[in-house]
Amino acid sequence: MLLTLITGLLLGWLIFGGSSGQKMEEDHQHTTEIAGETIWTCSMHPQIRQNEPGDCPICGMDLIPLENGDNQELDPMAISMSPTAMQLASVSTAIVGTSAPVKSLRLNGKVQEDERLVFSQTSHIPGRIEQLQVNFTGEYVRKGQVIASLYSPELVTAQEELFEARKIKDTQPALYRSAQEKLKNWKLSQAQIDQILEGGEAKEQFPIVADVSGFVLSKKVNLGDYVRKGEPIYEIADLSKVWVLFDVYESDVAWIKKGDKVRFTVASLPGEQFSGIITFLDPVIDPKTRVAKARVEVNNKGNVLKPEMFASGVVQAELENKANTLVVPKTAVMWTGERSVVYIKTPSGKGTHFMMREVVLGPELGDGFIVKEGLEPGEEIAVHGTFSIDAAAQLAGKPSMMNPEGGPAMTGHNHDGKMPSTASPVKPKVIQSFTIDQKAKSALQPLYAAYLDFKNALVADQLAEAKQYGSQLKEAISKVDMSLFKGAAHNAWMEHNSNLKNALQHLEHFKNLEEVRQAFQQVSDGMIVLTKAFNPMDQPLYVQHCPMADSNKGADWLSTKAEIKNPYFGEAMLTCGEITDTIK
Repeated sequence: MLLTLITGLLLGWLIFGGSSGQKMEEDHQHTTEIAGETIWTCSMHPQIRQNEPGDCPICGMDLIPLENGDNQELDPMAISMSPTAMQLASVSTAIVGTSAPVKSLRLNGKVQEDERLVFSQTSHIPGRIEQLQVNFTGEYVRKGQVIASLYSPELVTAQEELFEARKIKDTQPALYRSAQEKLKNWKLSQAQIDQILEGGEAKEQFPIVADVSGFVLSKKVNLGDYVRKGEPIYEIADLSKVWVLFDVYESDVAWIKKGDKVRFTVASLPGEQFSGIITFLDPVIDPKTRVAKARVEVNNKGNVLKPEMFASGVVQAELENKANTLVVPKTAVMWTGERSVVYIKTPSGKGTHFMMREVVLGPELGDGFIVKEGLEPGEEIAVHGTFSIDAAAQLAGKPSMMNPEGGPAMTGHNHDGKMPSTASPVKPKVIQSFTIDQKAKSALQPLYAAYLDFKNALVADQLAEAKQYGSQLKEAISKVDMSLFKGAAHNAWMEHNSNLKNALQHLEHFKNLEEVRQAFQQVSDGMIVLTKAFNPMDQPLYVQHCPMADSNKGADWLSTKAEIKNPYFGEAMLTCGEITDTIK
């Protein structure tokens, strides 16, 4: 009996006690897993938090793991990132160093005649044109070639006077010399005068010879015209040397100086490379185009360079007295419009830590910036994945680009049906609005049709179509009748008209989507201001914003649909963006 009781207790303990213990162990493990559960977030939209990996519901980017912050950091304001998070966010760093600030500037221009080698071929004798040996522009003439013949009553009279003076030259030598000098004043040579004297008869038609060699740019007279002494007959240019006049934008003038070497190509001469030295830079900016002209003088061997040819040049510009300057990649800098920040990697034996630091930027170098203040040589900074680091800093309540003082991290709670914004509120720019009639509104409709086609082509990553619709927009702007805008609205339209044309000025010369998208950004800014000023559309327009465009500075565009289709990244990040305003 006792043996049976002991056996029953042992079995009960094994069944119930063992199960209880196992359950406690499983509960402990489950609690541990929950406590250590990985939260996934979006580097661009940190309000997104999920319990599993996937795509961001706003921009479609891959979610990254959110660190729990258990590691002890060297500085309470530093943000730590695990090697896994850095790999997923494509974070990479580089050592800051000094170098000579060299900027590769692309210049567009045209071939022009050398103004010093353009001549007016005039008639030195008054009379009527009897013959024109050169009848069309573009013809080449040689110095001394007969190019026209004319009848001059004054010349006939002067020849008669010479014959009479010759009869009394022994008694009146001064009169004879005076008669010859009169003919020489009409650019007749001594050989021609001797020929007249030998002939013994006055010539009614007299030849006009070319004073220089070159190509005829324009013909000023026709057969039978009467010309006065000194009146131009032809304009002739010597094209053995030409100028190439490049446009230098106002923002790039500081980089260009006399003596810089320019290498350039001409579209009509594929495979040919040319080079020259900048010999002159305009001292003033053109008030309409906002560019200065840089002149390059080129020896035109074989006359292959013809006036009005388009040229595309590159100059490696270097700032003077800036031999050892701190230069950082553009991707390392986050810019809010008022502040520029970078993330410094701080040494630690407990993981990777980053600290935000404000910097003062100098001139832009194409792929980088000169740093005037805020960094020292040898420091290590993040050059890729800076937005991911900044998003982690925002979530952890550490100083970040939009919140330099730090503060509580944003949560994913959504009490009003809208996602919380990641950017601090910015006071909108006040734009004066004008009332225009229906005719003026109708005149602006083609601008929006071309603009929306322009945007859709960029969304589809179509370079040729984007350039085509951009050109249509430029043409539509030119066709708007400015007289439809009255009073202050007229002055406002003229300003918008000029800004949009300047943004599209060089569109046809762009070679890639990046250049076209930069022009589209300026056009979009102008179209948004234009829309708010005149409000010509009957349907609402959505102002949409991508924070990653323009090297992480952000850029806007207009759309008739609320659906986000990003023209700055196309298929690469099609749905990245948000609606910031609605113009009704």
